[in-house]
Amino acid sequence: MMIENKVAKSGLITLDLEMFREKRAVHSFDLKEFLYMELILREKDFRDALQNLDWSRFSGSILAVHCSTDAIIAHWAYMLVCSHAAEVGAIVAYGSPEQVKLASMQQNVRIHNWQQYAGKKVLLKGCSHEALDPSVYTLATQCLLPFADRLMYGEACSFVPVYRKPKVKQAAEAE
Repeated sequence: MMIENKVAKSGLITLDLEMFREKRAVHSFDLKEFLYMELILREKDFRDALQNLDWSRFSGSILAVHCSTDAIIAHWAYMLVCSHAAEVGAIVAYGSPEQVKLASMQQNVRIHNWQQYAGKKVLLKGCSHEALDPSVYTLATQCLLPFADRLMYGEACSFVPVYRKPKVKQAAEAE
């Protein structure tokens, strides 16, 4: 008796949304560390501190620039961080590291080629190494709906049907 792999024969495509996670390191860049008494931004001191910072440690990474105090930060301060980071190939994004990672993941979902799933049965994998934000599943679903014939959530052996494209009636049946 031969064992038959029904999942392989079903044509089901399993997508692990973890593939959209940011691959580059995301570093927290808290402006609080550069403020006088953690409240006041002094331009000269700030410029000097940025000038003397070892920016090479951020090379090729993403800086999540934020301020963890209730200080009012002028917009030019973020711009200054961005100009220094650009010299070492770092990307600057506003927000906490968690917010920046999520925004990056959502952007990766948006730019993915979803047309390749046209007419396919797609399963969005339910288990991940780290919990994924529901917004990633929502966004992936919105991107798949115009293309996929079927959309499911979970694992191949146990999934929840989410969407099934309505069958188009033949022209002869419509008459």
